[in-house]
Amino acid sequence: MMRRKSFYIIGLVILILSSCTGNKRTNWWENYQERSKDPFGTYIFANELQNLFKYNEFTVLEVSAYDYFIANAVTIENEANYVCVKNYAYQLDELTTKKILDFVAVGNDMFLSLRYFNSSLTEALDFEVKDLDEEKYSIKELKKLNDTLYLNNDVFEKKEFYYDRNIRRSYFQSIDTNKTTILGTQKIDSLGQKANFIKIKHGKGNVFLHTQPIAFTNYYLLKENVAYVENIFSYLPDRSILLDTQTKQSRYKNNPRDRRKSALQFFYSRPTLKWALYVAFFALLLFLFLNARRKQRAIPELKPLKNSTQDFTHTIANLYLKEENHKNLVTKKIIYFLEKVRTKYHLDTQNLNSAFITKLAAKSGNTEHTTRYLINTITTINKRSECSQDELIRLNAMIENFFKHE
Repeated sequence: MMRRKSFYIIGLVILILSSCTGNKRTNWWENYQERSKDPFGTYIFANELQNLFKYNEFTVLEVSAYDYFIANAVTIENEANYVCVKNYAYQLDELTTKKILDFVAVGNDMFLSLRYFNSSLTEALDFEVKDLDEEKYSIKELKKLNDTLYLNNDVFEKKEFYYDRNIRRSYFQSIDTNKTTILGTQKIDSLGQKANFIKIKHGKGNVFLHTQPIAFTNYYLLKENVAYVENIFSYLPDRSILLDTQTKQSRYKNNPRDRRKSALQFFYSRPTLKWALYVAFFALLLFLFLNARRKQRAIPELKPLKNSTQDFTHTIANLYLKEENHKNLVTKKIIYFLEKVRTKYHLDTQNLNSAFITKLAAKSGNTEHTTRYLINTITTINKRSECSQDELIRLNAMIENFFKHE
């Protein structure tokens, strides 16, 4: 029996939303959360669904659907309507789907509005969904997706509803026509009108499937599309509502009576394997204990002794520079140079003549011209009683360049 009920507190919700949001930046992500007042949350839907069925019991599942139907085995028809509006009902796995379909088969109804339907449901009800905009995720891309949704029943006063954003081209690609009724469509480009809202007969009950959960979000329920949601839910019988928020994990799916035993439970179920596990565990502890005792203690890090000679030399050099005693530094530089020539090249430095220059150039790898210029400079400066800073710097550079050709 077809029926329609209006949303009574939309005006109040608008005030709540306006007062709560203030100047905060709008969040346009599709979260489908029942407590979210963002544009694409389902706060209004979750609260106003109870008004549509206000004379019936309204239950928000505090546990997973699987756990609920384990604790409340429904075998009576006309008991309740199961409702779930999400982007993807990730907890509707094979076991949960079977429980809910058993609930439907005895004469109850299920309403699902999802973007993604898992394989356990598509195989059980024999349908396939195609989404041409599956690869579009960004807010900018989704904002460009607009379309008109249609309802097929002539009883409704309004049958066309325009949605200005986030409407993907998602439709039922294949259905079992023997047990499926098309209740709503969407125009898919050149493909024409394609089903996006169907009813599948399952046992004594019905499964209602919808591919556009965005239509149930706050953004559209605050517009002129409220009638679309009212018309859709007018198909559900006037009975109790079970709203599944998909937020609770199951506590019973690991029960060995409901699922296959875990590996550890398999070991404990056989005495020989159980004792083998105990022996392996104690052997591992024994190995760790003995291995830890045999290991050498960590060797402390010994820092190398600091080379104080270099610091001393640096200090003395600074002292000479401050006193501007350039001649003294030049003399020590020349003494250092000649001492290195004696020890490295085994040459007598008493007489710095042409023969000495030729031998030094050959052994050091420098040209004879460079070597002669350096020795003449040393001889000239050494004869002076004073020396300038520029001469000191130039002599030091010449000596350093000389030894670079070793």
